Amino acid sequence: MVSVAGQWPYESTGRVRALVLLTLGVVKVATAEQLRQLVLPGTADPQTVRNACKDLRHAGLVETVGKTSQLGAGGRPVAQQLWNLTTAGLAAAASELGRPVKEMGGTAREAAKAGAAHALAVTDTIDAMRQSPPLPTQPVARRTAVPVQRRALLARPAGLGHLAGWETEVALPVVGTFTTPGKGSLRADAVLQAPEDGVPVLFVKVDNHTEPAAMVAEKINRYRIFFQRQVKDHRDRDVELRSTVWEDSGRGGYPPLALVFTKDVGPEARRNRLQKVAELSRDCWQGRWQRPGAECGLDETEEQDGWHEYAGTVPVIATHLDQRRTKAPHGPVWWRFGRATWQSLNDALTNTDTRRVLHPQRRPPGRTGDPEPTGLEGDPSRAGRAAGAPVVMPLMRQERRPRPHGCRQLPAGTRRTLPAVRAGPPRTRDRTLDHTGTHRDHGPPAHPRRRPLTSRRLPDGLLLDITRR
Repeated sequence: MVSVAGQWPYESTGRVRALVLLTLGVVKVATAEQLRQLVLPGTADPQTVRNACKDLRHAGLVETVGKTSQLGAGGRPVAQQLWNLTTAGLAAAASELGRPVKEMGGTAREAAKAGAAHALAVTDTIDAMRQSPPLPTQPVARRTAVPVQRRALLARPAGLGHLAGWETEVALPVVGTFTTPGKGSLRADAVLQAPEDGVPVLFVKVDNHTEPAAMVAEKINRYRIFFQRQVKDHRDRDVELRSTVWEDSGRGGYPPLALVFTKDVGPEARRNRLQKVAELSRDCWQGRWQRPGAECGLDETEEQDGWHEYAGTVPVIATHLDQRRTKAPHGPVWWRFGRATWQSLNDALTNTDTRRVLHPQRRPPGRTGDPEPTGLEGDPSRAGRAAGAPVVMPLMRQERRPRPHGCRQLPAGTRRTLPAVRAGPPRTRDRTLDHTGTHRDHGPPAHPRRRPLTSRRLPDGLLLDITRR
């Protein structure tokens, strides 16, 4: 943005205006304080961001058509203006983000008029996960005032991803296309792409307790339906539609879905709602238990061994907004449906009871290559393996290697005990001289197909010459 005399009456800098445009291009609608927390948390107050918004409004790029009320320092409600992009501002934000305008969505003008309660909750969620580090600012020099000392900045925990890696109100077409989704499609509140933090893609659903638990569970099922949709690629092969836009997570199953509860209703009500949503959506996230023991004829004790398969399932992790504000996204603030403890983001997204983790393939001695996966992070009972302690693998027919000559070891319930062999003197063979003057054994031949020469057929011709040599 090139400054022209009179174009920026509130004297905002080009850097701050560019950051405001980029942020509004992602979150669509926000207050000045939310914009400050997202891009300029090191400033003393939101006035710097507010001046940039006013300059952009003067240029016709942003507007304010609604207000919201939030509690102030004294506990009294304080009205705050909501800022959103205009059509021209949407094109300018697309340039800042490097995205096509058709992928930017709408301007959220109507939502801002209604107060944009849900959109503001999504913005708070992105801020809690982003955890933008506060940067020091240079105080403005005053001629008559005492030089201002630099303020001590509050340290914030490590965040997740970059602001440009976020998208909001993303269409997920069950039918139709991304630009024109059909009936039954849904929109993700937010989508994060942060491969630098080990999260290639994460879908986010913000819950304000305005919908019943059954509707939230139904949306989880619609996510699974979208993930299952297949289209033809350029080679006329069937591929999943999501793979044409987002990378695979590499953890097995479909991309993860994060449920963020923003309303403070108390720990008991929050826990009951989480459990109810998890129970109603069990078919979407629960892995399928694989027990090969029944096929091998094992007894009941050995049949209990197995693993989970997560192909075709949606990993669902849940948290509360206040937890992420205090402990950041990498802390133990995530509860994955089906587990018993709160975990960090990486542990919650990792499948720890799969076949690869519980029953890794044994490598031949001396073989080099990639290290064998052990899965020690999710299974404390196998922690001794890191120190070289032997691990007893369960009896799995699919895991056993064939013995020499194609023999396999029978299951424990079907083995027979062989009778003891009577001890005696070792068997000896008589060695005599044949007609050629060499020693020959009268025992069985060394090879069943090879017959020794006998007196019934004497060598003649070329064979006679060879034997005489």
